[in-house]
Amino acid sequence: MIKRYPTVLTIAGSDSGGGAGIQADLKTVAALGAYGTSAITALTAQNTTGVRAIHAVPPEFLRQQLEAVFEDFTIDAVKIGMVNTAETAQVIAGALADYQPRFVVFDPVMVSTSGSRLIREDAVDALWQELLTRADLITPNIDEAEILVSEKITDLKSMQHAAGILLEKGCKAVLLKGGHLAGPVIRDVLALQNTGSLVLESDYIRSPNVHGTGCTLSSAIATYVALGHSLTDAVVLAHQYVAGAIGHGRDVITGHGPGPLNHSFSPLPMQVIS
Repeated sequence: MIKRYPTVLTIAGSDSGGGAGIQADLKTVAALGAYGTSAITALTAQNTTGVRAIHAVPPEFLRQQLEAVFEDFTIDAVKIGMVNTAETAQVIAGALADYQPRFVVFDPVMVSTSGSRLIREDAVDALWQELLTRADLITPNIDEAEILVSEKITDLKSMQHAAGILLEKGCKAVLLKGGHLAGPVIRDVLALQNTGSLVLESDYIRSPNVHGTGCTLSSAIATYVALGHSLTDAVVLAHQYVAGAIGHGRDVITGHGPGPLNHSFSPLPMQVIS
């Protein structure tokens, strides 16, 4: 009997400040008991106060990273994050078509927590053509969903409407995150093809340290799926993990701006599967 670790591949940008992107993804995967691999799409010069510069990884080198990982590891789930050029989207789509991973979650990162735009205009069309309808789940926040549906989102009803539009446009499942709407309760909408939508509620946790929340949530979902959970259960468990990571990191100062979550507040041992 061959034993191995449940394995997640994160395809995302590097955050030199360590709070988001590849760094947050790998911390999350490790904290939840799985093995993390990575392919870097872009290098960012950033810290807690903002993004200073972005350097896209050459498409050919990204392709080699993806091939190296897929050809050596059994990948149980893929998380895609920062895709800031059309060429990057095309390379990733090609790899997904070639290697057919069983689960893909795409967090369409377009705007950083500090308000910096992280995606070129021409890349938005490429996301639709190459990735948004290929992924098993997409996890846009309010700002990103507004870009994707070209409508303003102001409340739960408009969130549900926007999620419906995304399904109509071909997305398989949508987790629309409502954390950018003010209020004592955070509501996210999980919309699935042919099964309606589920509203997930959680208490608002006041914290200055929320940098990388979206990256953490999507990589947690991928990890829970890799560990054998259903999509809906993975989303619920990932919500609980993120709430814990925010709560345990809210009183810690890391840098001079929005700090990171506490990804390792309750780490699990590495799981082994047959």
